[in-house]
Amino acid sequence: MKLVDQWRTIEDSLPLRWEDVRLTLTTEQPSDLARAAQVLGSINVGKVGSALVFQVRRTAGPQGPHAAKRLFERLDRDRTWCHLELSHVEAAATVPAAPASEVAPADVSVADSWDTALAPLPNDWTDLLCELEIDSSTLLDRAALLCAPLNPARSGSRLVFTFRCSGRSGYGASPSMTRRCFERLDNEGIVGSASVLRVLSDTDNVDTQGPVWLVGGKTL
Repeated sequence: MKLVDQWRTIEDSLPLRWEDVRLTLTTEQPSDLARAAQVLGSINVGKVGSALVFQVRRTAGPQGPHAAKRLFERLDRDRTWCHLELSHVEAAATVPAAPASEVAPADVSVADSWDTALAPLPNDWTDLLCELEIDSSTLLDRAALLCAPLNPARSGSRLVFTFRCSGRSGYGASPSMTRRCFERLDNEGIVGSASVLRVLSDTDNVDTQGPVWLVGGKTL
C-alpha cells in the first residue's frame, strides 16, 4: 500500500478531536532509510534504530497534515516503499458542542479550495476574477512571493489578494499555473482559501488583453 494511502487510513481512524500523533516509519529496503529521512526532514524526523519517528500536528504548518501528505506523496513518487505505524495519539478534552454558527470550517488546502471554486463553472468559461484569502497577516509577503506568477494585488486592509485567471488567452494566469502556486502555499503550511468573484464565458479579446473588471469604482 502506498504511504499516502496508509496515512489516510490512519487519519480516518483518529479520534474526532485529535491534536498530535506520533508515527513510526520503516522502509522496505534498509538502504532507503536515508532517503526517507531526507524527504521528511522538514517535519523534524528522528532516527530510532532502523526506524524514523516523527509527529504530525493537526494545526497548519510544516508539521501539519497537508504538509505531511505532500511529503508522503514524494516518497511514493520516488518509489521509496515504506510502512507507517501509529505510535501515539493526543486528543483534546471533550467540550460542549459549539453552536453551528461558531463551528470552524474543515481543514481544506488552498489547492483543494481552488478545485472546489472551479467545479461549478461552465465548461466554456474564459475569464475569471478571483480572490485568495490568507489566514495570517505575517504570511502575506511570503504568499505574494510564492504566487508571483498570478500577479496578485492587494486593496484595503483585508488579508486578500485579487488576481485574474484566463481559460483561453489574454491577461491572467492559466488554471494549472494557478493551482501550482497554491500547491506551493500548501507545501509551506500557509493556510488560506481561493474563490471566484466573477466569471465570463466564451469571450473574444479582439486586440485586447481581456475584459476590464469594474469593482467598487476601481478597474481590475
